[in-house]
Amino acid sequence: MFRNLVSGFGLAGLMGFAMVFGATTGANGQEASKQETEVGFVSLFDGKTMNGWKVNENPGSWKVEEGNLVCKGERSHLFYVGNDKPYKNFHFKAEVKTEPNSNAGIYFHTKYQESGWPKYGFECQVNLSYNSDPRKTSSLYGVKDVLEPAAKDNEWYTQEIIVQGKKVTLKVNGKTMVEYIEPDDQKAGSDFTRKLEEGTFALQAHDPGSKVYFRNLRVKRLD
Repeated sequence: MFRNLVSGFGLAGLMGFAMVFGATTGANGQEASKQETEVGFVSLFDGKTMNGWKVNENPGSWKVEEGNLVCKGERSHLFYVGNDKPYKNFHFKAEVKTEPNSNAGIYFHTKYQESGWPKYGFECQVNLSYNSDPRKTSSLYGVKDVLEPAAKDNEWYTQEIIVQGKKVTLKVNGKTMVEYIEPDDQKAGSDFTRKLEEGTFALQAHDPGSKVYFRNLRVKRLD
């Protein structure tokens, strides 16, 4: 059979066919593996538009660039409004890249507000080298802080936020950075005294000197 194939296609043609076939099966294998690990996740960003998202103040601080959500400019927050049902227990993932001396954030259990720093929910810090704030990437801001950078500027890293009941887990590139269990008697109060409830997500544009990129945002609801 192999001899017949060689005579029909020629050796060069058969080798080309084998290369294409091998590449195709390899790609399909990778895709199947990715789908297997991402079962239940729903994309929050289409890579082309801000559909499903709503900017509050200073809309010029946000744009879509080469498949990424990019923030640079005056304080602004981009809220996810694509699903009316609030998120309570969930597993959130996003790929993030920072330029040097940049600050941003990912809020969860929050809700839309017209201006100001979000009053509701918690912030997962985005900061690998920002000079004016010691709280580094994957800090549960003001609650349980990380003081050493877990990644590098100008390189993509994966941020995970997992909320299950009263437990919050924050991970960078698969490494657990923060585990926090909310006290049973926790009550919302000052900016750094917040309570796990439910809500949506928001991305933060912190200041004109910071530039941060977000892509591949997705979430899976948990029981």
